[in-house]
Order: sequence, then structure tokens, then C-alpha cells
Amino acid sequence: MKVIVVPVTAFEQNCSVVWCSKTMKAGVVDPGGDVDQIIRTVDDNSLNVEKILITHGHVDHAGGALELAQRLNVPIEGPHKDDDFWIKQLPEQTVQFGFPKSQSFVPERWLDDGDTVNIGNVNLKVFHCPGHTPGHVIFYQPEENVALVGDVLFQGSVGRTDFPRGNHQDLLDSITQKLWPLGDDVKFFPGHGVTSTFGYERKTNPFVGDDVITLAT
Repeated sequence: MKVIVVPVTAFEQNCSVVWCSKTMKAGVVDPGGDVDQIIRTVDDNSLNVEKILITHGHVDHAGGALELAQRLNVPIEGPHKDDDFWIKQLPEQTVQFGFPKSQSFVPERWLDDGDTVNIGNVNLKVFHCPGHTPGHVIFYQPEENVALVGDVLFQGSVGRTDFPRGNHQDLLDSITQKLWPLGDDVKFFPGHGVTSTFGYERKTNPFVGDDVITLAT
């Protein structure tokens, strides 16, 4: 599996183009906008996009999904259905945050904990990780030991929970009960900022490091 990060929108959101190196079939994770730029990256790498994956329904992650799906004639999968209310509000979100106009959509497939998403010969495991939004999901590839975590976890930080139906304790539980058991060596691609590993965050993250969690309990 290979990954190229394409920063999109004024929020510098990490859209990830993920592909199977054997089949050159690809998935685009969280195309928040700048669809022309995403398509150029796909074409420059001679990829055949077969689906779009969405971690959650915020506009900087999902705002370009419908346009990209229509231009490439591919389905959208994800997030969890609990984020349906966010996706329905995409037109309002674009106005609120000054983004180019985007449309709501209904994904071909809602995703849930334990589901699997296939991209060529690559299998991604789905984990439902609420907190930042109620329907947030992450994608994990065990053979490569790589996770695409959206806005659940960042290097040195965690996702905001002050949006509607955000929940800080749910977010902490998602990280400690869903992400940490995958192993310290897992490299993760966050929705914003640079990559890190779960082990590094367990040692250093001031919000969810092991020392912080131990003190809290």
C-alpha cells in the first residue's frame, strides 16, 4: 500500500490518496476540496480510483466528495451513519466557513466498527471512533501497520469536541480503547499536520499520553 497526502482547502486538510501497488487501484480519503489538485495527483501517478472514503462529515473532509465522485464515476463509502446530520449540513457548512459551495450526499455504504474496505488487494479495517463527531471512523491496514485517523488524533494533540454532538470522553475512549491496542509501532496519518506513531503519542501527547490518562483515572 502506498499513500500520498494532498493538503486541501484553507484548513490544510490532509486528503490521502491510497493505492495498491500491485493493481494501481486507489481510494481517495477525505477529499475536502481542491478537486482539480486531487485529480492531478491521481493522474500523475497513473492511478485508477475505485472509491472515495470519508472519515467524518465536516466540510474540510467531505466538502469535495460529491464533485470528485461524479467526475470519476466512483462510489462514496463512509462515514458511520451517525454523521449523516453533518453531511446533510454541508451546504450550510460551506457558508459558515467560507468554503466553495458543496453539496450533501448519501454514501453508497455507511461504515461501522468491524467493517472492511477493499482497495485493489489492500484491505482496510474500519473502526468507529466517536468523539470529534459521533460518526467518525478510522481506517487501519495491519500488514503495513498504518492508520488514517482523520481528526481523532494528531501529533501532540487530539480532535476538538466543541462541535455539535462532540464528546470529549468518547474521544479519549476511542483513542485509548480502539487505537492504542493496535500497537505502538502504528504510523498514523492525521487529518491535519504531520504523521506520527501511536507509541510516540502515548509517551508525549499532553492530552492522551499514558501519564495523563493514568493521572486522570
